[in-house]
Amino acid sequence: MASTPPPPPTAATRLVSLDALRGFDMLWILGGDAVIRAAAKTWDVGPLRVTAQQLQHKDWAGFAFYDLIFPLFVFIVGASLVFSLTRLIAQHGRPEAVKRVLRRAAFLFLLGIFYSGGLSSEWPGVRVLGVLQRIALAYAATGLLFCYLKPRALAVCGILMLLGYWGLMAWVPIREVTLSRTALTAHFKAEPTGAQVRELYEGATARVTGRYEPGLNVSNHFDFEYLPGKKYDGAYDPEGVLSTLPAVATCLLGVFAGLLLQRSDRSDRQKILWLVAGGAGAVAVGWLWHLQFPVVKKIWTSSFVLVAGGWSCLLLAGFYTVVDVLHWRRWCEPLVWIGMNPITLYLAANILGFQRIAPRLTGGSVKSFLDQQVAPGMGELALALTALLLMLALARFLYVRKIFLRL
Repeated sequence: MASTPPPPPTAATRLVSLDALRGFDMLWILGGDAVIRAAAKTWDVGPLRVTAQQLQHKDWAGFAFYDLIFPLFVFIVGASLVFSLTRLIAQHGRPEAVKRVLRRAAFLFLLGIFYSGGLSSEWPGVRVLGVLQRIALAYAATGLLFCYLKPRALAVCGILMLLGYWGLMAWVPIREVTLSRTALTAHFKAEPTGAQVRELYEGATARVTGRYEPGLNVSNHFDFEYLPGKKYDGAYDPEGVLSTLPAVATCLLGVFAGLLLQRSDRSDRQKILWLVAGGAGAVAVGWLWHLQFPVVKKIWTSSFVLVAGGWSCLLLAGFYTVVDVLHWRRWCEPLVWIGMNPITLYLAANILGFQRIAPRLTGGSVKSFLDQQVAPGMGELALALTALLLMLALARFLYVRKIFLRL
């Protein structure tokens, strides 16, 4: 480990801590979660049980570590674009920066449609919105705002997004009909057709406001009425239209963190303290807001933005301290491999499927032997570890050969 800290970051300096944090974030959905769950089944001990529980999404309201994965990535997108766009604007001007933002956003949006099945199904069986599409839209909106607005104006935009989304969700009247799969199946005593759901929805005459249950809120009803194509949850989508607005606010929180780290007139200690204070404050305000506007990832509530953004700041403070201030980096090299190629690895997991390849190496008799001769569940753990190692091998291969699909 090197003992000499690097100079303060400038617009041209790449923060290794951002790459490592991005890799840490992606690690869990690229195989780390499966390893922990398999280990928890093999050894039924408290710490593993608790960790495995944190690697599952909350059904609706509430917050677990796994609910942080997506917003943390969006947050890091915002922090990273500060450095890339600042440099691009300085070297080539604002028009070139705008072109890059729009080009990359369009490319990522199309990749998202491909990831969700592309055109393999006939319309309307194509999913228009999804995880990559949300990242693309958040990146596009935040990037364009960053190109034209100063920090104070960006802060006003972020606040208006959070308050505006809350106002829409709290005060716009909707039909008193629940569109969740569970409620619809219970109502019709079977899986309903689209025509049946439409008839039930249009036949509802009562109106309600301020409801945040699954399938009974403004965001889900807006998707049902206006979002074309296939919807992940049947009548609506967790990456729906209206909830993209607060996702842009999440990206803006990352921008503010990036602007702080970019400043040369602040010491490392001041930057870390600001990140910690801002993160803790956002978490506290988010949970207070939860009392009126619940913390719900699936509709990306404003309170969720603050809780997730606060934890993202705290994690960034930790990684920045260790990686870029203390300059301890050897431990996080595998995370940097992942963090430099997150989209490529995400697509590879979808197309190739590391967990589909793993049984060819440690399945069959190997898995049976481990389960019977070593410990029950050890075979599943071996499969999960094999899949994780395959992903890391690809990540290192791409990193060493400098093959990067950049956002």
